Amino acid sequence: MQSFHKCTKLVTQCVSSFTLPVVREMAQKSVARATIDKGHSSWDENIRPVYMDAQATTPMDPRVLDKMLPYLGSYYGNPHSRTHAYGWQAEDAVEKARKQIADLVHADPREIIFTSGATESNNLAVKGVARFYGGKKRHVITSQIEHKCVLDSCRALENDGFDITYLPVQKNGMVCLDELDKAFRPDTSLVSIMFVNNEIGVKQRVSEIGSMCRERKVFFHTDAAQAVGKIPVDVNEMKIDLMSVSGHKIYGPKGIGCLFVRRKPRVRVEPIINGGGQERGLRSGTLPTPLIVGLGAACELCGEDMEFDSKHVEMLSKRLIDKITASLGGVTRNGDAVHTYPGCINLSFSHVEGESLLMALRELALSSGSACTSASLEPSYVLRATGSDDVLAHSSIRFGIGRFTTVEEIDYTAEHVIDQVNKLRDLSPLWEMEQEGIDLSKIEWTQH
Repeated sequence: MQSFHKCTKLVTQCVSSFTLPVVREMAQKSVARATIDKGHSSWDENIRPVYMDAQATTPMDPRVLDKMLPYLGSYYGNPHSRTHAYGWQAEDAVEKARKQIADLVHADPREIIFTSGATESNNLAVKGVARFYGGKKRHVITSQIEHKCVLDSCRALENDGFDITYLPVQKNGMVCLDELDKAFRPDTSLVSIMFVNNEIGVKQRVSEIGSMCRERKVFFHTDAAQAVGKIPVDVNEMKIDLMSVSGHKIYGPKGIGCLFVRRKPRVRVEPIINGGGQERGLRSGTLPTPLIVGLGAACELCGEDMEFDSKHVEMLSKRLIDKITASLGGVTRNGDAVHTYPGCINLSFSHVEGESLLMALRELALSSGSACTSASLEPSYVLRATGSDDVLAHSSIRFGIGRFTTVEEIDYTAEHVIDQVNKLRDLSPLWEMEQEGIDLSKIEWTQH
């Protein structure tokens, strides 16, 4: 209640001032105060960190915003209103965006179902397919390193009596195809394997998995939030039956995504949101035209800029890794170095606690893992699944490189990481012992 009164007082002061600079200044102070109240006492409202967290989200491309603006003001019609020009205009914009998305992944526009984002798409795909075919098929296959929304959807199905196989991954983060082959059962309805992992960047053998599923008449779903728009995706060549896409991972707006649902061979899905029957009855609710226009524009731009973006990200990725590993020992890259998306780099620094390093690197916007689970102090379940021990998993940092990352930012990041890792290691007796040639694994530690 006290916080409510403070907010009310702040709003009253802002309104009474009628001066935009004052409003802006007070808003900035209220954000800073709120951040400090949440426990981030070291955050400085005057610092604008270098953004290196492109797997969490990407800045909106200004070209995308330009396409959205008319639909945030002048063109406000409901795309489901079929009796007047306002609705027709909005519907035309939605269908244009649907085609832009379909063209990027070589799909039919009728196979694109709009959702609020990849989390909803994953829920709809996993739960929707399993429940529709649940009368005869009660088995689903996934991996241990999927996004949390896929894993939680599978646990929800387990509570409904379904059998779930959680495939282990190899040390490099790749799903073993032999293990997948052994996991298939006559009652398997769905395989859900992530395209590009959001923590370690490993890129699965999607085409091979798709072929294995098609041969057995099992539907294949992939969470491609970190892949679409960044690497070439062809749902037909890769034999993908369902695919999740997120707008804000590809320089589009937040709050919008889509699910590709194949028409031939037809995939049936039980909806998880009921209502007016929009989106072929799979996802009811009024479509957010401005966000959909933004997603479509973002997909079109990704198709046009993919070659340039890929070369740019790959160059910056190599530069960052080379600079850090040339100056620091005890650095481990998590995930496969070849089958990977270069814009996602996950490094572990031995004898450095990841959270301590993040606090020391206030000038950099980084993450120690998935943004969806970064509040947890538990070591990453993805790294643990690859066989990484808890100590090394706790020392991991994820670097996200994107379209707007510059060479100067990469050099600045590398210099600060090297400097802070060295400072933290100077405080570590374990690092000193290792430098003296002592094998820490052979020491018998005693508790007091």
